[in-house]
Amino acid sequence: MNEICQNAEKFLSELVSDLGFDIRVSSEWNDEGCLLNLKGEDAHFALAENGEMLDSFETLLFQIYGRELDRDHRFVVDADGYRRTRKAELQAMARFAGDQVRKNGTPFTFGVLNSTERRVIHLTIQAEEDLTTESVGDGRDRRLRVILK
Repeated sequence: MNEICQNAEKFLSELVSDLGFDIRVSSEWNDEGCLLNLKGEDAHFALAENGEMLDSFETLLFQIYGRELDRDHRFVVDADGYRRTRKAELQAMARFAGDQVRKNGTPFTFGVLNSTERRVIHLTIQAEEDLTTESVGDGRDRRLRVILK
């Protein structure tokens, strides 16, 4: 396994322990990067507010270890399959948006999504020959728009 991923697992394990959570952290290196999975009695706390704690852990890990990762890899923190389920939801939303754009000929703009969620939609739409995506706005107000090519 990748050394960066091992270091991230150790750091996150110590962090959740210091915070008093009954959570075990395991990690694996895959095509996307370092996947860290949370399991235990308190793992459900990480899913509150649409996985906000998962996002926070990812941001923290990126701030600490991100310079050691190449551009094609990232940290993904998951609990109870939340990220897999969310990815499937986002892919379905992207397909729906694409269908609406084709049907109406007008752009479809998503609400606020974090960078990981925007990336899933970008990649899903990228596979479509007649559609493309563009980012609109800045910072936390950034939105993703699906348009015809």
